[in-house]
Amino acid sequence: MSGGGHRIASIPGDGIGVDVTVEARKVLDRAATAFGFGLEWTEFDWSCERYATIGAMMPEDGIEQLRPFDAVLLGAVGFPGVPDHVSLWGLLIPVRRAFAQYVNLRPVRLLPGTTSVLAGRSAEDLEMVIVRENSEGEYSTLGGRHNVGQPGEFALQEAVFTRTGVERIIRYAFELARTRAGRVCSATKSNGIIHTMPFWDEIFAEIAAGYPDVQAEQMHIDALAARMVQQPDRLDVIVASNLFGDILSDLAAAVTGGLGMAPSGNINPERQYPSMFEAVHGSAPDIAGQGIANPVAQVLAGAMMLEQLGEAEAAQAVRVAVEKVLGEGAVRTPDLGGSATTAELGSAIAAAI
Repeated sequence: MSGGGHRIASIPGDGIGVDVTVEARKVLDRAATAFGFGLEWTEFDWSCERYATIGAMMPEDGIEQLRPFDAVLLGAVGFPGVPDHVSLWGLLIPVRRAFAQYVNLRPVRLLPGTTSVLAGRSAEDLEMVIVRENSEGEYSTLGGRHNVGQPGEFALQEAVFTRTGVERIIRYAFELARTRAGRVCSATKSNGIIHTMPFWDEIFAEIAAGYPDVQAEQMHIDALAARMVQQPDRLDVIVASNLFGDILSDLAAAVTGGLGMAPSGNINPERQYPSMFEAVHGSAPDIAGQGIANPVAQVLAGAMMLEQLGEAEAAQAVRVAVEKVLGEGAVRTPDLGGSATTAELGSAIAAAI
């Protein structure tokens, strides 16, 4: 869609989400200028700070306000005093479900100029993508607390796995694998979870049969977590349920340079609704406003957004610029062993496009 314009909703959120979103927008605006298209930004103050003030993360008509946009760039949300489930269910999950963002895509790789906590591993060994089901599974509102305050108190949490939901996320993973190394690994726990995981496994086997060109395997999540640490080079595309994908993607980020480098996308593949892009890391309120947060994850989330918008060349230019700056090593934030500010690293990446 080069040459056109894109309407982007920016929700900086809380803490360092605000700091890194400023830099991501700087880089993305530079890419737009370089590749001949426009980005029209509209900023929303939806956040835990807003919740603390008026009791809501976003307005009642928040979904309708976002509907006309082409994409959403979300900063981190979270702040002391506001429970995590409030920020999650008050903003992120309603947006994901209202806009059928059923794919949570989390590419993870070791970037130039950074090191892994795994000894002797190079960038070639540490590159994979987690395809997480993002709309159902274990993250359900079904259930409740009973006999509250009594000796017999209990909590019941129901997981929901539909054939439609499981089929579409697994099929997405196989299609993605065809553009990569041609390997898909399914995360399961069917030896302990008696209904939902065998259902997941059966559908995985059905879909795998239709992709004879893709190498398919399934692993119990505990063994898969161990492989991610011990033999990450054997992994390419990992497909997992909502909870398993959430856990595995943070582990993958931790072994490939840390959460400060990991982007993610909440994607509606059919493009009927806006997709939403965000860094994996949290809001880190202890360092907010100090100008030391690493903006790379948010910048790379922006690159994912450009790709979803059809601006593949610009997206690749952003990734190349990140690699160039990190590889040269002259401009690094404190978490990378340098003394550069958030703005200095963002400006260096923008200048490298």
